[in-house]
Amino acid sequence: MAVTDEAIERIKGMIVSGALRPGDRLPKESELAADLGLSRNSLREAVRALSLIRILDVRQGDGTYVTSLDPQLLLEALSFVVEFHRDDTALEFLAVRRILEPAAIAMAASRITDAELDRLTAQLDALGPQQSAEELAAADLEFHRGIVRAAGNSVLCSLLDGLSAPVTRGHVRRGPTEEDAVSRTLHEHRAILTALRDRDAEAARSWATVHIAGVEQRLRSTL
Repeated sequence: MAVTDEAIERIKGMIVSGALRPGDRLPKESELAADLGLSRNSLREAVRALSLIRILDVRQGDGTYVTSLDPQLLLEALSFVVEFHRDDTALEFLAVRRILEPAAIAMAASRITDAELDRLTAQLDALGPQQSAEELAAADLEFHRGIVRAAGNSVLCSLLDGLSAPVTRGHVRRGPTEEDAVSRTLHEHRAILTALRDRDAEAARSWATVHIAGVEQRLRSTL
């Protein structure tokens, strides 16, 4: 194991064991290096790596702290990784989304409020028939985020956001949207909302599966 990797594992072990908790300040660099049996250089590299994935927060002039370790914060790195997807792996990311998101939307059926449903409906009503690919993609992402947030599971919400946004942006960059994409998307979104208003979790799950599978099929046809 590389020295820096060993240093990362040592710090991770302190956090997992509870020796360092969310919000705690790390001991001074010289003290921590001595306690862990590491060189200050390897410790410094480990801290830098852990700060990049939002485990640690380096505050100039103040010290280094363990972050909140909130799932949304930690899973931001997923979106960064997905940005580097290749065309073939984009379909794999969508396949994972097709597994997870219908379940999240089904969960939302019993939790989403009428006010949230009204807001999502108003957003759909504001879309015209001549939306650009970029506008349609942005509206689509916001629609799905609004529903998944209502499921009440921050981990699931962060996972899906990390999977969806980069792939959607990549799809938009490949070229203009199909002529009927707007009407098809609006139809499927409204069907999902109707199921949610009826508190019909299985219907919402089914329409979400149809919708995401359609996105997957359109992406496959452009590759």
